[in-house]
This record gives sequence, structure tokens and C-alpha cells, in this order.
Amino acid sequence: MADRPLPDGASDRAFSLSLLQQMSEPVLGLMSRGRLRRQWTPELSPSWDGRDPGVAYLEAYGRLLDGIAPWLALPDDGTAEERMRARFRDEALQAMTHAVDPNSPDYLTWTGHGQALVDSAFLTSALLRAPDALWAPLDKTTKQRLIKEIKGLRRVDPPYQNWMLFASMNEVFLLSIGEQWDPMRVHVSIRKMLEWYVGDGWYADGERFHFDYYNSYVIQPMLVQILATLVDAGASITNLDVPEELARAVRREQRYGEHLERLIGPDGAYAAIGRSLTYRTAVHQPLGQLAWMEKLPDVLPQGQVRAATMAAQRRVFADKSNFNADGFLTIGFARHQPTLGDVYSNAGSMYIASESLMALGLGPNHSYWTDAPMDWTMRRAFAGQDFRKDYPVGY
Repeated sequence: MADRPLPDGASDRAFSLSLLQQMSEPVLGLMSRGRLRRQWTPELSPSWDGRDPGVAYLEAYGRLLDGIAPWLALPDDGTAEERMRARFRDEALQAMTHAVDPNSPDYLTWTGHGQALVDSAFLTSALLRAPDALWAPLDKTTKQRLIKEIKGLRRVDPPYQNWMLFASMNEVFLLSIGEQWDPMRVHVSIRKMLEWYVGDGWYADGERFHFDYYNSYVIQPMLVQILATLVDAGASITNLDVPEELARAVRREQRYGEHLERLIGPDGAYAAIGRSLTYRTAVHQPLGQLAWMEKLPDVLPQGQVRAATMAAQRRVFADKSNFNADGFLTIGFARHQPTLGDVYSNAGSMYIASESLMALGLGPNHSYWTDAPMDWTMRRAFAGQDFRKDYPVGY
């Protein structure tokens, strides 16, 4: 694979769309008809901690929607891709009515275990990423029900780690739609993240640094999105220059993105480190987010980032057992590997892998998809080519 010619942007987009369709079809297709719980029993980790497995349905829906939201927000253009997008968008909206309707068989698990706070934040993140596509079209009753569920999750006292960002994400969503919000939850989460910055683009997850990919799954993307939402709303935080903190958070995410790109080997394999490895290519969410925001740093050209992350996508999803016979994602890393699951892992958790599809929110004619593919750092390094050296940053 490391010696083969690199696919062009059209091939890369086609592969990404096929992966998006494979992830979305069973979840949105069934939930839009109120049949997801009836027809899918999510796989649980062998070390499952005993919490209500019903949390898996909110995990699958919220995480899936967050990754594909930028694509769902693209304008209609009459193409085959747009027709698929219109179908999934309609199904996502229909599914939302079931998600918050207590009389629906697919009413989600909003109470009980604190896990609901986690995945409500992925859902509100999706609504922030695509408000015109996923929030505005909802009927008044569904909106009111969702607001009630989100506010009800204030009952969860988040531990002092990345969970604080979930509470903050829900609050800035409420701010964005003109609802009463809690600035303290937002303020504290931002302050703690600033305290937990350990340097060179990395944050600790709480008081201690964890060498894993939670900077990718949660910390970097959500911190940037929370700050961006505050800036858009013109909201202030006491003794904090919000636009300045947003600019700094983006710079740090760019630096972290440089590390992510260098961790992708010549054949698309990348380092298997830390917790939640079964989240697969969600590790590359920051690169997708930066591309979608058109904020990739100059040292990471679009054609290079696309080639590197698509090589990783193809490497991870090459094995058919990543999906089960009914089309749902399985627990695993590069195939079905249930023993890699953590105590909180279920098949619904796996849909965070859709976060690696964010660049699809750039249309097919965007330069991200039309630029020629470029060898990425490790591909050049191990081919004996010159490549850029790496030095730490001080911001």
C-alpha cells in the first residue's frame, strides 16, 4: 500500500460517502420509523460495567449525527449524492421526533446513568454544526421536548475531566437558540481546560496527562466549538477574552493536528494507544474539523491531509467484520475485536467513528477534494525523501 499511487480526490470522496452510507443506513433507517430498539440489540463489551444498555441508542444516534452533520448541511444540488443526503436528513429529523417522544418505542434513555450527558453533547454538537438542516425544520413540540431533556441533564454532576465539556456543550447550544443557559458551567469547563493544557498542542484529561486520543475524540474539537459558539453569540466570560481564547485553541488544535498527521504510517496504519481504541478513525476528527473550518495550518496542505487520513480510513475499514451481518458497527479496531472494548464500550459507542467524515461537509468541488494527493510525512520519511523536521511550540 505504501508503494501504490495515491487515489485522487474523487475516489477518496466516493470511499468516504460509501462509509457514511454504511454507518448511517441501519441507524437512521430504523430509528426514523421507531424500530431501532425493536430490531437492534447492541453488542456489549465483555467487561461491561452493568449500566443500563439502553444508553447505546443515544450513543449511536448522537455520535453518528455529529460526524455527518456538516455533510447534511450542504446545499441541494440535484446530484445523486444530494438525493442520498436529503434522504438521510429527513430520516435524521424523523428520528429526532422519536428520540424525545415518551410514547415512541425509540424514546431514548435520557435518565439514569450519567452517560446520557455525554451523548446529549454529541447531539447538541450536531445541532450546532448544522442548525438549518437539523434544528430549524423540527416541529415546535419536538424542539420543546429536546430542550426539556437537555436541561434535565443538569442533574448530572460531571467529573473533573473531559466530561465537563459535555455539560458546557449543552449550555452553549441552549445559548445559540435563545434559551436560558448556565454561564458558570461553561466558564468552569473552559478555565479547567486552560489549566490542564500541558504544552505542544496537548491537554491533560483532568489533573493527569493521559497518552490516548481523547484530545481527538472530545477535548480539542469541543473546546473550539464551545468557544466559537460563544463568539458567534457575542457572549462574554468574566476575565476571559473569548475571541483570543478561540484563536489560541485553534492554534493548539492545529499543532495537535500536526502530531496526528505524523502518527499515520506509510501504509495508513497509526499508533494504537490508550483508551477507547475501538473508536477507530475518530482519532482524526481534529484534522477533519480544521479542514471543514478551512483552518488547516500551512504546513499541512489539504491534499496531504486528505491522502493521509483516507489511507487510515481504508486501512481500518478493510475488514468486513467492522460491521455485523445487519450492517451495524462492531466493537473493534481494525476488525471485530470485542476484547478491546472498555467497561463502557457498546456497539453504539462505535459511531463516534463518523467524526472522521467531517470533511465531507466541504462540497465535492472544494479544493480539499480537488487538490492532487500528496505524500504525507511518514510516507516521505520512509521512502527516503526529504521531509519537514518537527519542533515544539510555545503557545
